[in-house]
Amino acid sequence: MGGTLVIGFVFVDIKGFPSGTYNPRGRNLGSVSFIHGGVSRNVAENIAGAGMPVTFASLTEDSALGNDVVKRLNLRGVDTSSMRTVEREGIGQWMVILDENGDVAGEISCPPDVSALVELMREKGEGLIKECDNIVLEIDCSPELDEYVIGLAKKYNKPVYTVVGNMSVILSRRDFVAALDCFICNESEAGRLFSLDLADATPGEMLLVLEENIDSLGCASMVITMGEKGAVYFEGVSRKGGICPAIPTKLVDSTGAGDAFLSGAVIGLSRGMPLGEAVKVGTLLASRTIQTAESTAEPDTDILNNFM
Repeated sequence: MGGTLVIGFVFVDIKGFPSGTYNPRGRNLGSVSFIHGGVSRNVAENIAGAGMPVTFASLTEDSALGNDVVKRLNLRGVDTSSMRTVEREGIGQWMVILDENGDVAGEISCPPDVSALVELMREKGEGLIKECDNIVLEIDCSPELDEYVIGLAKKYNKPVYTVVGNMSVILSRRDFVAALDCFICNESEAGRLFSLDLADATPGEMLLVLEENIDSLGCASMVITMGEKGAVYFEGVSRKGGICPAIPTKLVDSTGAGDAFLSGAVIGLSRGMPLGEAVKVGTLLASRTIQTAESTAEPDTDILNNFM
């Protein structure tokens, strides 16, 4: 198999775009779109779009939507042979309202059936993990699933990266963070993790916070994304870190930016890039994603040529 194994869910993103200034207390005219989404699905598609081998262990449904999801992933080059079709609750739903600037104004999420994914990994997980090169795990799925995957990754010496959803599992099981080769999160999530108010932190201040707190987590390296302020990164062993500025970009839709950033970073790290260079790949892929109404970037198998 080789390549990256992505473990997580498919969602359908129901996106509302106002035609003018968004009024949270009134009726807004605009448009509504149904888009294939889910952080893990987005990551799998982004990695495949860069021409990298990727296998998606996930769920789908025997429906027009479920079949369409699998068809698109196959067209993008994702190996979907480890996706399981379930009768119901195989695909989650995420409803989001974007304001006039393309930023999220409100959201509601309805997750799929976690137990079916746990069952799938119990049956096929060891073989998949043994054969892959690295793993991207949607860590908010289930502590049981996380513990199983992280244990097998340690057994077969496979790097693990994580997609952060709502932080619920991480905040209750911080030991999982210590098992990751690189933990990537945004400034809000970092604030919750470190019990600090980081909303107004500058990149320089954020880098200092990261340097002072990374040892308490025990993870090898960490990246904190800061939107238009860029990203900061730090390696616990080498004690080296830095700041990566954002790429000035016209914002169309901010959803999927974090997933794209992680995808790019994993692409870079899997090619042996230093963390600072991998962060630049993530920054570029995130920039390309927010320029579209989709939740993923347009495929570009030459993306790494920008860094050679």
